[in-house]
Amino acid sequence: MDELRPTDPARIGAYRLLGRLGAGGMGVVYLGRTDEGSTAAVKVILPEYAADEEFRTRFRREAEAARQVRSPWAVAVTGAETEGERPWLATAFVPGPSLAEAVARCGPLPARSVRVLGRLLSRALTAVHTAGLVHRDVKPGNVLLTVDGPRLIDFGIARTGEATALTAPGLVVGTPGFLSPEQASGGATATGPASDVFSLGCLLAYAATGRPPFGSGAVDALLYRTVHDEPDLSGIDDGELRALTAGCLAKDPAERPTARGLDERIVEDAPHGSVDWLPEDVVRLIADRSAEMLALPGIEPTVVEEPASAAPGRRRFLALAAGGAVVVAGGGGFAAWEALRDDGQGTAKSGGRPWTIGVQADLSGAGKAAGRAQERGVRVAVERFNSRADRPFTLQVKALDDRGDTGRAVKAAEEFARDRDVLAVVGPTGDAETGAVLGVYDEAMLPLITVSSLALVYAARSRKSFFQAAPSYAVLTEPAVNRLVLRPDVERLGILLDRSGGLAAYTGGYATNLLTGVLTTGTTYPRVVPAGTRDMAPVLADMLAHGSDALFYAGDGAGAARTARALAATPFKGPRMAMHTAMVPGFIEEAGEAATGWEFTAPYTDATAPAAKEFAAAHRKLFGSAPAHWAAEAHDAAGLVIEALTAFGKRPARAALVARIARSVYQGVSRTYVFDETQTLDAKDAYLYRVENGRYRFVGPAPKTAV
Repeated sequence: MDELRPTDPARIGAYRLLGRLGAGGMGVVYLGRTDEGSTAAVKVILPEYAADEEFRTRFRREAEAARQVRSPWAVAVTGAETEGERPWLATAFVPGPSLAEAVARCGPLPARSVRVLGRLLSRALTAVHTAGLVHRDVKPGNVLLTVDGPRLIDFGIARTGEATALTAPGLVVGTPGFLSPEQASGGATATGPASDVFSLGCLLAYAATGRPPFGSGAVDALLYRTVHDEPDLSGIDDGELRALTAGCLAKDPAERPTARGLDERIVEDAPHGSVDWLPEDVVRLIADRSAEMLALPGIEPTVVEEPASAAPGRRRFLALAAGGAVVVAGGGGFAAWEALRDDGQGTAKSGGRPWTIGVQADLSGAGKAAGRAQERGVRVAVERFNSRADRPFTLQVKALDDRGDTGRAVKAAEEFARDRDVLAVVGPTGDAETGAVLGVYDEAMLPLITVSSLALVYAARSRKSFFQAAPSYAVLTEPAVNRLVLRPDVERLGILLDRSGGLAAYTGGYATNLLTGVLTTGTTYPRVVPAGTRDMAPVLADMLAHGSDALFYAGDGAGAARTARALAATPFKGPRMAMHTAMVPGFIEEAGEAATGWEFTAPYTDATAPAAKEFAAAHRKLFGSAPAHWAAEAHDAAGLVIEALTAFGKRPARAALVARIARSVYQGVSRTYVFDETQTLDAKDAYLYRVENGRYRFVGPAPKTAV
């Protein structure tokens, strides 16, 4: 929760506002508290939209829809004002994490947990459908977890079967990945209660496997798979659960069970006040999130005195709850447990425990240029913060060199995890090191923010405390497709995938081939060459013979130089681009004049960018030189952590800091940082560079796909 801003109201209706829970393009959600002590999530329309009659009609519909739903497994409306100057809607406040957050941090749920979810959410949907409504946005982010069961939230796009949707014809309403085929087809088929059942099937598959059943990626491709492809249910080993989920995901709405029928099919008891239906780490996550309630102004907890001991397990959690060491919030039966909080305490500007941001990087190995730039970027951010007269605490930096070696990376991570003064870590530099350390950071719930490890997937299934604060290799290929193919002189894109580039090249080449057909009407001619191929001339001759008008190279710098030299010996004059992994000094040195005109998409900005002016000046002041690539992004990662830290009134627990970062919207030098449900950067900002006069020239932001 963020603090109230000076422009925020102090009260809305009967609720005194305590802080901001979130904000969107149309409104702000506050945490409110009545004089009697009950809490609620209060959604308020922004003034600029309150005068919009169409928007007000939609908001009125949301309030009316939510009031009609009567179920212990759906949040209840506690108040509303739809006709006043500032329309608002209040629902019971649920302090637990969303299902999306729980799976992202704790991994897929066991079969019994998923069956309980299915049964109770089917009851919530039965209440929705009995009221004559269709929810239309059943997804993990709209399911909050508590110890006694899930809660379905957000009726913002729910409507009656007879109501006219306030959307344009053919507009897809909902969340791709959890849409029904009826929704994904843009209204070609009427959307009814069966649509919610399909979305529930997607949600159950996600809960059981950690991924949506129709994958992820480009929206158009995802919608196509939803309508035409079979779901991927691999990973659901429980035969009964797999069959249940498959039934919900039938393409024909008539073949799916009703929500009531689904409830009757699932043989699993409701929790009845027990937390045994959830894994231990999810229970702790719920308790940690609920514990934040104890810090709210005006809420006085009743705490049972307990002798000092190790952190309690789930059984003691239950004993405390039964013994009265709880704060009941807003009629929802949710509790906060002081005994399960971390031992962090506040620190003044001087004295007390240090507040430390760690840097884990390759400072002396093959990736030392990027690693050192990132360390400097973090130090600039900390220095700028410490120079503030109004700073609430003083920060320090602790850097560990893993040399780009996975074994050393694990040891560095273990040292950071043991050091309780370290509140967050920026790094590691490379994909292999990142994959090796995720388990260590997750176990310690120590926030880990990488800006240069761009893999789509990692070997570790659990990514509870990991934030990927940069676009992936796949995302970076989208601007390349736009740049190369969306032009009148290009019909076919030649894609050269050089295995010398490893996983990055494979991901980039594959994504480019896929996205060309999704984003454009152009075609592709892909070629894969084995690692170590020295002579690129035959491959290029074949690509040109098949009508390639443009070229995209996915590989390393040495291979790119060989490709550039071979291409220069042909009549080819079309555009050519490569991944940033090839954008190294050696490319220009080895390619010579043949490097001129090559362009690159990169996740990092440049010191000459207008937005980097103040940061570049601070870097020059501290280090006497302009910042290198990756420095601004590491500076942003540290700034993100610092902003999250300052939102607390005292030293936060690591888990609480993870939760705060996950909810952050941070405007950095390189981009705006917002994370999706998997704690991956929810942005596609990339930059263009071009070789001119023997150097890399910063062109500016890369073109984005029009929406």
